[in-house]
Order: sequence, then C-alpha cells, then structure tokens
Amino acid sequence: MYSVSEKINITGKASVGKSTFINDEALPSATTTFTCCNCGSTNTIAIAPYESGFPIVQLYHEDKVISKDELLKHGIVNGTSQRMFHLGELTVNDLPTLYFGTDCSLCHAQYICVFSYGEKQPGLMPLYISGVWNYEELK
Repeated sequence: MYSVSEKINITGKASVGKSTFINDEALPSATTTFTCCNCGSTNTIAIAPYESGFPIVQLYHEDKVISKDELLKHGIVNGTSQRMFHLGELTVNDLPTLYFGTDCSLCHAQYICVFSYGEKQPGLMPLYISGVWNYEELK
C-alpha cells in the first residue's frame, strides 16, 4: 500500500470479489480480491480499519493527483450530503473515505483502491470498497 502523489489518468476498473463488509467481517481486516485488467491475474488486498489508507482529499485537493470531476465521472466517489460535509466534499456512502495504491503481483500494473469505513448508525460499522481502478501516471 502506498500513497499516490503524481498526476494520474484512470484507464479501467478491475473486478472486485467482495466489496461490503459489516461489523466483525472487517476485523481485524477486510480481505478481498481483484482481477487485473491487463493480465487477468487475481490479486489479494487486505484493508485494516483505522490502519490502511490515506485520506481521499489528498487526491483531489487543488487537482494535485486527479480532479474531483474525474473521480465523480468514474464513479469512484459521490458528493457528500450536507449533514456529513465535515468529512469532505467527496465520500463513499457519506463515510470517512480513504484510498491506497497497489500493484498487480504479476504484471505490476498500478491500481488505486477507494474505500470507506465508519459508523453508519449505532451498532452498524460498514466497510465499503468503492472499487479498484487501473491507472497510469501522466508525464
């Protein structure tokens, strides 16, 4: 897992095994797979709540890595409702939203995984994986 700091272009969306984990399913980590868009190999990712990821705002702040419009166009995030705006302009299901970069274990294609985790209502702590997207760095 790594942060992404160079400008990127989204080139495709990978198929993800399981994308919703509720309460204890996400502890100690939510583990799922994604299929590489380039070589078709299966890759495993594990997301540990409160340990994995970087704030999504790092990507779109001042269009440093990718624009808000691109994130919305690809369905990576949604606009945040007014009552949850303190979490940032863009979230996944109005929950704290994070991302991380990862590579295909076989062909080393670059991917970005976006997910959210938090208390949706008392006693309900979902972890939602918005998806895993293939990207290329722009020169």
